[in-house]
Amino acid sequence: MACGSCSTGKDGQPKGCKNNGTCGSDGCNKLTVFDWLSNMELPQGVAPFNYVEVRFKNGRKLFFENSEHLTLSIGDVVATEADSGHDIGIVTLTGELVKVQMRKKKVRTNSDEVKKIYRKASQKDIDIWQDYRAKEDPFKVKARQIAIRLKLKMKISDIEFQGDGSKATFYYTAEERVDFRQLIKEFAQEFRTRIEMRQIGFRQEASRLGGIGSCGRELCCSTWLTDFRSVTTSAARYQQLSLNPLKLAGQCGKLKCCLNYELDSYLDALNNFPKQDTKLFTEKGKAVCQKIDIFKGSMWFAYEGEWMNWFELSTDRVHQIIEANKKREPVASLEDYVVETTSEINTFKDSVGEDSLTRFDKPKNKRNNNKRRRNKRQKNKRPKNNSQKK
Repeated sequence: MACGSCSTGKDGQPKGCKNNGTCGSDGCNKLTVFDWLSNMELPQGVAPFNYVEVRFKNGRKLFFENSEHLTLSIGDVVATEADSGHDIGIVTLTGELVKVQMRKKKVRTNSDEVKKIYRKASQKDIDIWQDYRAKEDPFKVKARQIAIRLKLKMKISDIEFQGDGSKATFYYTAEERVDFRQLIKEFAQEFRTRIEMRQIGFRQEASRLGGIGSCGRELCCSTWLTDFRSVTTSAARYQQLSLNPLKLAGQCGKLKCCLNYELDSYLDALNNFPKQDTKLFTEKGKAVCQKIDIFKGSMWFAYEGEWMNWFELSTDRVHQIIEANKKREPVASLEDYVVETTSEINTFKDSVGEDSLTRFDKPKNKRNNNKRRRNKRQKNKRPKNNSQKK
């Protein structure tokens, strides 16, 4: 749900609400949850749930206790408790849905992980927070240069400053264990703040940074996907996809998460198919499966030695041949069980009855072009001035 001011401006350019991440409806943020209980009143005698969900940079969300009983709504900037000092975040969810989210993520209200909200952020707090947010990109460039100079096999993907600037968290990815003791010393001398190194996976890195996938839409991991299930190459095999790593890999370098979306439907459809290594015995010879089509429910077989001639059979007829082979009943040939394909030519017509798609295209007038060429030739043959005649 986006706010009303999130519309397009001149020349189709997005106008935006220009609230710098504090949109009242919270529709401009990723991994947001729509509060469908906001317009409903609690029963009499029921106290409101005294916990809220607060979002930080790149969709990082934590739950906090509203111990001061502040009147908070979605989009409010608040100062929260941190390990040292305080942090600045944006309220993304309040009310009874916070209880549902905490139960879903298995966070207890009396846990030490749940900290408190100090107050609503003042203008001074917001200015300090925005100043440190502006320093993150140039600091990230310097941090990468230091890591390259120390020849560390790691990639610093993002930096997140605490709201008061007392701590900087460096998110990095690495395939091997990295000894960054010297790196932390140089970071502390360069940035003059407390340093925390946090390793994340390649999928978590893609979810934090975001981007556009090969489908043309925003990455699922940065918009709505919260749990990252393992994806194997067998998911591509079950869906009859070519094992091309360039097409199957996402921006994180791992297999695309969307390979698991339709996997259950494919597995249910494959239950009606016999195994692909099953051989059919006929009087003409043995037949081996060459290809299957899950959507059509058909299989292609070829005789051993005649690999160029394929015969399309439906799964029901393949099961009939298998049952006949088990009972040792004679099967003449695959030709008797081939699916009859009818080639139909579809003619499309609109309501007016005009079926030509190029009826509005103007044909090229070859006669006019020929006339122009003849006129040019005649002009070239004529003398240029009267002096040449004398």
